[in-house]
This record gives sequence, structure tokens and C-alpha cells, in this order.
Amino acid sequence: MPVDIDAVTRILEEAAVEEVLPRFQSLQSHEISEKDGGELVTVADVKAEAHISRRLRDLRPDAYLVGEEAVAADPSILAKITEEPLVWVIDPIDGTANFARGNPVFAVMVGLVEEGRTVAGWIHDPVSGTTAAAESGSGAWRGGSRLTAAPAASLKDMRGTLHASTFATADMARQIQARRSRVNAIKSLRCAGHEYLRLASGHIHFSLFTKLMPWDHVPGSLIYQEAGGTARTLDGADYGARSYQAGGLLLAPDATAWQTLHDVLLGDDDT
Repeated sequence: MPVDIDAVTRILEEAAVEEVLPRFQSLQSHEISEKDGGELVTVADVKAEAHISRRLRDLRPDAYLVGEEAVAADPSILAKITEEPLVWVIDPIDGTANFARGNPVFAVMVGLVEEGRTVAGWIHDPVSGTTAAAESGSGAWRGGSRLTAAPAASLKDMRGTLHASTFATADMARQIQARRSRVNAIKSLRCAGHEYLRLASGHIHFSLFTKLMPWDHVPGSLIYQEAGGTARTLDGADYGARSYQAGGLLLAPDATAWQTLHDVLLGDDDT
């Protein structure tokens, strides 16, 4: 199914310029609220999602829209990822807590899913004005440069992030915390989009996530895979848009590195 990569890039750029950046570091208290579960949402999230949804609907009227804020208002929409043949997945502001605090580490993301398979993904960084994008089978690009994931290395030489606290099971959180010193874990950016940019650019080697809402991972997982990386749920299955009920997602340079990290962090041997 053909998709106009540049047209979607322009839509994300427009939403960032018109709805997101004018509100960055100028939000009023009444423009920030909490959703169920305590996650923040701002007026910029809502406005940006409406803008992106409207423009994507014009671009592909045959595709269903699954946006983070739409699902917050009506959770039944999430099931459309499984039910509909063609779906846009929208994260109007990834890293909303950063955005609300005036931290420039946030992103605008979109993925296109066909019959459960991600066929294209975009991560736009409003602050730098750059977009990483990938189409299945065509590589991953940021600006005019092709993205390349870091190659596998020894365990001590691979560094990455572990996101296994709030959304992990209590047992998994305890296990990961106890084993953090076995890997070269670095500080999280608190923004999945920017973690994926670090992964696809070769700046880090791995990430473990335990919150798998599709808008957080559909775009970035494809970009990372097209940059040469591996994305699998913790049971070893290839990650897909319909994997949001899986217990976690581990990203690594290749299948061997994935298994090594999985065994070290989650294996049965606790010695």
C-alpha cells in the first residue's frame, strides 16, 4: 500500500508549529489536567491530535484513526487496531510530562498499520524541527541521512534504558531493579520517541519497556527495525501494533543480543 512519507511529515510539522510549540513553556495551569491513571494531558495534546487526525483523514479517508486522546475519551477505540484493516496510530505529544514541565524532550508520532503490520512510522521532534521516518522495507531516515542502529557488542559495552517500574508487574519491577547492575543501564529520557531516536541513531543499544500502548511504540519500533535493530515482546515474538497486551518489549541490536539481554534481565537464574 503506497504512502506519501513526505505528506505525513508535513502534517506533523504543521501540528507542531501551529498547536504544540506556541504552547511550549507557556501553558497555564488550567491547560494541564490528569487522565485516568494519573497521566498528564494538556490542551496542546488535544489540539495537536485533532489537527493531525483531520489532515490524515483527508490524506487517507479509508484509514481508521486511533489517537491517544481519543482512546482516553473512549477506550473502545483501541480495539480498532485489531478490527480495522488500515489504521493510523497517533501520539500527539509523546513525553507530555516533559512538555508540561518545559523540558524540550518530547515528540509527535504517527504510525500506519495495515492488517496488524506496521508499514510506516514517523517521529517528529518539534524543538529541532527534524523528523525520523521509515517505510517497511525502505530503511529509516532522518532528514537526508539514513539511520543505522548500533551493532551488537559485549554485554558490558552495550548501554541502554530500562523502563520497568510504574507499569511493570511488581515481581518484574523487583527483578529488573535487582539486576540493573548486570547491564549498562543509563538514565531514561521519559519519552519513548526520543528513546527510539537514540536507538535508531546508534546512540544506545537497547531499551526495555513494560508499557506497550501502541502510540508509544508502533512508529519507533518500525524505525528502529528499519535501522537494523530487533524488536520483540518478552515471549520472543516479533513486536506488532496488536502487541499492546504483552508484558513487555525489548529492543536490541540483533537476535543474539536480544536473547543475551533477556536472559540476563529476566532469565530464571538469579545468581
